[in-house]
Amino acid sequence: MNPLTRMCALALIVLPAAAIAQVAERTIEELKVETQARAEKGAYPVIGILPADVREALAMINTRDRDEWAHAFSSIAQRYLDAAAKAGTDKEKDADYVRAWRLFHFAQWPVPNSDGKQAAYKAAIGAYLRHAAFMDPKLEVVRVPFEDSEIVCYLRLPKAQPGARVPVVLAISGLDSRKETTMENYAALLAHGVGVLTVDGPGTGQAPLKVGPHSERYLQKLLDYLRSRPDIDPARIAVHGVSFGAYWATKLAILERERLVAVVVQSPPVDQYFAANFIRESSLGNREYLFDRGPAFLAVIEGAKVIDDLFTLMPPLSLKAEGLLGKPTPPMLVVGGVKDTQVPWADLVALLSTGDAPKDAWINPVGGHVGRQGLIWPDAKIYETVIVPWLVRAVGEK
Repeated sequence: MNPLTRMCALALIVLPAAAIAQVAERTIEELKVETQARAEKGAYPVIGILPADVREALAMINTRDRDEWAHAFSSIAQRYLDAAAKAGTDKEKDADYVRAWRLFHFAQWPVPNSDGKQAAYKAAIGAYLRHAAFMDPKLEVVRVPFEDSEIVCYLRLPKAQPGARVPVVLAISGLDSRKETTMENYAALLAHGVGVLTVDGPGTGQAPLKVGPHSERYLQKLLDYLRSRPDIDPARIAVHGVSFGAYWATKLAILERERLVAVVVQSPPVDQYFAANFIRESSLGNREYLFDRGPAFLAVIEGAKVIDDLFTLMPPLSLKAEGLLGKPTPPMLVVGGVKDTQVPWADLVALLSTGDAPKDAWINPVGGHVGRQGLIWPDAKIYETVIVPWLVRAVGEK
């Protein structure tokens, strides 16, 4: 029995949503303990960062001041940049750039909402692009004109015969992930002959607009772009979205059904996620989220200044409120965990149980956000053993 079948079968046994209770944000000491614990396990959001580097940075932090956090992790990151400049081989340089990028990214986590975090985010992009210079196939920085701005995204295509048109997955990052982290995850598709275009979700990273009722319009522009390229097969374009990015992927599945061959949504917000009572319970002091989930929302949602603004600005984003829930979609894989405290289990049930066609599902009955479960089902294993094979099958059938 493959992982998809097995976990779906188990999910039928455990249906109740996890109990959620509002708690206070972690104190700085609690935050330091939790961050180090996650680093030791290689857990999100410190995946790929050495525990010793985390320990050293945390020793410099005494308060929850955002710039203090940014400075501590950026100082360790800068050390790797300096080491890269002196490294003797390309392999050593690249490894240093990757470590610098991951640390700068964590220095600005979850969003660059202070001067120090903005500087860290800029440095993270710079370090990542230095890492990208060593990639094969190469990474192309794509800039697509959009309204009075532009869309900045990354494209990698597999090596192919001259004149061949390859399938592509448009991958949309979440609230606190970025197109850089998404590209690292989805590079696994290249070995299967599938390209990847990664983009920051609305309101995050270098996105040209914040979250609003119709912010998917810039993602639709990217579908236009992909279909215009002579090296991409317009009949084999798929979409993947993770967490808040899965909300946009679900909208695209409905609004762009005719232009997509398949869609993967990982812990997709659908309806109750946007309800005022769920926001109060899940966004303020959520312990599954490392810290500052409320401030992260304030940074990405158009017009949001204080937490109370979320209670009026977010409900209209519900797919049910917009009249989209239950509309036809292309083939879809829904991934998530029943114990998720960030996206309600009821939202996944609503998506799976509406519409006019069957959907595939990989539901971890004891998993949390995006289906992860400690060392048993870490993010990488879900990507590599569940999502990538499903997408390869989906886009491989023209």
